[in-house]
Amino acid sequence: MDIDFVITWVDMNDPIWQESFAKHSGKINNAKNEVSEARFRDHGLLKYWFRGVEQFAPWVRKIHFVTCGQKPEWLDADHPKLNLVHHEDYIPAQFLPLFNSSVLEVHLHRIPDLAENFVYFNDDFFIINDLKPNRFFSKDGVPQDIAAFRMNLGMSLWSKCLKNNIRVINQRFDKPAVMKRDYDKWYNPMYGSKARLTYLLSWYNKFITLRTPHNAQPYTKSTFKEVWEYAEAELMEMSKHKFRSPEDFTQELFRTWQICQSNFEAYNTYQDTKMFPLLFRSKKAIKAIKEQAYSLVCINDNEHMPNFDQTMMEVEKSFESILPQPSQFELADRLT
Repeated sequence: MDIDFVITWVDMNDPIWQESFAKHSGKINNAKNEVSEARFRDHGLLKYWFRGVEQFAPWVRKIHFVTCGQKPEWLDADHPKLNLVHHEDYIPAQFLPLFNSSVLEVHLHRIPDLAENFVYFNDDFFIINDLKPNRFFSKDGVPQDIAAFRMNLGMSLWSKCLKNNIRVINQRFDKPAVMKRDYDKWYNPMYGSKARLTYLLSWYNKFITLRTPHNAQPYTKSTFKEVWEYAEAELMEMSKHKFRSPEDFTQELFRTWQICQSNFEAYNTYQDTKMFPLLFRSKKAIKAIKEQAYSLVCINDNEHMPNFDQTMMEVEKSFESILPQPSQFELADRLT
């Protein structure tokens, strides 16, 4: 079974990117999440993402590295597993340039030479321990995932986007029928306390937001194509948004659709995945990396994080302690 990885990345220090950003937005504004510094700044940790892939997931068929035409100077563009993907390679021209990661994500199935089974990473998701293909897909190529509900009472832009997703899901799927068909997947004991709300709302006949482990997510291209066939008008309209908007959909629409189609096997993603908000949990993040306490971690940035440079230096040291050797994705004459 071929499995690809897809990762999106941006370098906000690139003068060409800055010029384009300024033309369409004006400036970085930390009061607005969609144009905050944390949305675009590079942590300088990308080489450890590639080292983690090489060390702990060498079975990956291809890595699709998605940017607006940028490339770290140390990255070997000729590596046989690497596919450098420019936004214009898969996003319709009328929507470019883009600074909206949600739009980049809803078009992922259009990436040239993308395998049917792929795993999507943000650039703050890292592999820090051994991973097997069956962490993401069963032997039959079915995504591994957790089907459990959570409350979404927030008024943030992201919360509103998640509600947009669920509106489409409820238009397309009948919750009682889905839950009856896949009872063992929704009420699987391996979910533990994560399934508490699923039980509590068993009487409610509409879907609410699913739990969304903030980490690498397995998908099939077929799922993306199905969603596009059903909601093409809405997704095309969303694609006009150069920056995040409360009218957006997110990749969670595709994940939830995949689950409602029964295209998943029950798996408690939280058992080997952890998201660390550096604003509150930087010391725990550093400890978890050093001890390789999880298979996958998310090192989540925040525009209001104090002592950013010092914190990131400590995070980098923790990655260096477990992944000190340069990967073959790094050019020999640019290694630092």
